[in-house]
Amino acid sequence: MIPLHYAPEVEAAKAAGQPIVALESTIITHGMPYPQNVETAREVEQTIRDNGAVPATIAVIAGKLHIGLTDAELDTLGQASNVAKLSRADMAACIATGGTGATTVAATMIAARYAGIEVFATGGIGGVHRGAELSFDISADLQELSQTAVTVVAAGAKAILDLPKTLEVLETLGVPVIAYGQDTLPAFWSRESDLAAPLRMDDAASIAKAHRMRAALGVPGGQLIANPIPVEAEIASSTLSPIIEQALAEAASQGIDGKSVTPFLLGRIFELTEGASLTANIALVLNNARLAAQIARNLI
Repeated sequence: MIPLHYAPEVEAAKAAGQPIVALESTIITHGMPYPQNVETAREVEQTIRDNGAVPATIAVIAGKLHIGLTDAELDTLGQASNVAKLSRADMAACIATGGTGATTVAATMIAARYAGIEVFATGGIGGVHRGAELSFDISADLQELSQTAVTVVAAGAKAILDLPKTLEVLETLGVPVIAYGQDTLPAFWSRESDLAAPLRMDDAASIAKAHRMRAALGVPGGQLIANPIPVEAEIASSTLSPIIEQALAEAASQGIDGKSVTPFLLGRIFELTEGASLTANIALVLNNARLAAQIARNLI
């Protein structure tokens, strides 16, 4: 029996048949310092409410899988130290041993499916790391998208990754990659990349209909909705590219690998952009929350 705990707001929404949007918790524990992390998380939750859905931030706390967090729980998690970063491989172990952990994209998808939540808003998914042909460093997020029936709204894969290889793996795994409102894939902090979008949809109703049709066909897995960052918040790829290359070179020279790579790179990019990357990150998460709420409403 899974020790499952619903926040009162989420429990009431489930009972009333209201639309619910899942949110990950690594942005709280590993994304930014306190109190900005909690303030941002609350802003994202409120954005979902303002767009007609109920937010469910997911985390493991003291061995219980929480579907939605109260204000007190969110504040406590935001100040906690030594919080595990959970993916498919280690979420069950964390629950079984009474641990506390924040959920990545993959772990949030697993928890959302278990709780009957069909839509999940995040910043960007993980993917194929640069140099993966040697390191085999590929995020579990991609396999999860091919297995777990949750529609994930993101601003594409994180720009620090190998975007062409990430798209190739998603295509191989049969994951629908749908650009929202444009013909090219967004690149996280930048609205566009050099990659053509495999699919394009221009409204939340079409995305919801595709989600339902995939289930009706009995095809496993979810959908990735690539939602471009708002124009006023984007950072041009021409500005970011040399900064990303510098951060990658520093990571390699310091022998940083595995789960430590992404936090290191994001931290260095934050420093090198003098905080602009974090400002853009918050804007794109809020934008994804708006679209996710609209999709969830169309699934009711």
